[in-house]
Amino acid sequence: GYQRIHGDCYDTAQMLADGLQQIGPFEMIHSGKEQEGIPAVTWRIKDGENPGYTLYDLADRLRTRGWLVPAYSLPPHADNIIVQRILVKQGLSADLASLLLEDFKRAIDFFATHQTHDFKGKEAQMGNHTGRPN
Repeated sequence: GYQRIHGDCYDTAQMLADGLQQIGPFEMIHSGKEQEGIPAVTWRIKDGENPGYTLYDLADRLRTRGWLVPAYSLPPHADNIIVQRILVKQGLSADLASLLLEDFKRAIDFFATHQTHDFKGKEAQMGNHTGRPN
C-alpha cells in the first residue's frame, strides 16, 4: 500500500516537471525523481529568459483558479533566485495534476495579452498586494 502510494506521488511529480518544462521557460531545480529525494517539483525561470511575467505573477494568477503554488526567493546569498514549488502528496492524482498543468498554460497565455502585477521585493514576499501576510 504505502509503496504504491509513494510511487504514484513520484510519478505525478515527474509528470508535473515534464509538463512544466513543455509549457514555459522553466528550469527544473528538483524534478521529483525518487533518486533525487522527495516527490516535489521546484523550478525557476531560465537565466536569460524574460517571459513578461514573474513567478510571483504566475502564483497570483494560479490563485485565481484555486491553486496555491508559492513563489519565493531562496535564503540569503541566493536570494536573487526566485522559485516555485509543488510538494506532491497523496491526493494529488495524475488527473488533478493534468488540470493544474492546464491552468498553468491558461495563466501563461493570459500574460501574453494582459499586463502583470510585476510583483517584486516586499509585496512579493507578502504574497499579495494588500500589504497583509497570507
